[in-house]
Amino acid sequence: MKESSKAVNLPNLITGFRFILSGFLALLLMLEQTRSMALFSWLVFSVAACSDWIDGYFARRYGSVTALGKLMDPLADKILVCTALIMLIPLDRLPAWVALIILSREIFVTGLRGMASAEGIVVAASGLGKIKSICQYIGLGILIFPLGVLPVPYLHHIGLTIVYVALILTVWSGFDYFYKLRKVYL
Repeated sequence: MKESSKAVNLPNLITGFRFILSGFLALLLMLEQTRSMALFSWLVFSVAACSDWIDGYFARRYGSVTALGKLMDPLADKILVCTALIMLIPLDRLPAWVALIILSREIFVTGLRGMASAEGIVVAASGLGKIKSICQYIGLGILIFPLGVLPVPYLHHIGLTIVYVALILTVWSGFDYFYKLRKVYL
C-alpha cells in the first residue's frame, strides 16, 4: 500500500486521541473506583481500545497510511495497555509480575522494531501480535469493569484468565519478533 505524505489525517488524529485517552484513563483509575467511576473508566478504556481498530480501518480504506502512523499507532497501543496494566496493580486486580513481563516484552519489541527501522526494515504487526492485543484488550477491559454490575459470577477471574492467555501470547509473539529479526542482529 502506498504511503500518504499527509501526516495530519483522520487515522493519525484517532491515534493521537488514544494517547490522550490513555492519560485520562490513568487519572480515572487513580480515583476511588465506585461503580459509576469504574464504569466510566471501562468506557474510556473501551473507546481507546476500539480506536485501535478504527484508525487502522480508515488508514487502509482511504489510503492514509503514513510513516508517522506506522510509528505512533503501535506506540499508542502500548501506552494504553501499559497504563491499564500499571493502574490495575494498586487496585489489586492484577499481579505486578504479570504487568512486569508484559511491559518488558513491549519495551523489547519496540526496541527491536526501532533497530530494524534504522536498518530500513519495516516490521508489520504479525497475526499473533494482533491476537495478543485483542486478548489484552478484552482481559484488561474485564478487569477494569466494575464488580457486581453484571450477574456473571467470577467475572474478574475470567478477565484475569484472559490476561494470563494474553501473557502467554505476549511472550510467544516477542520470541516470534526476535526470530524474524535475528538475521538483522546476529
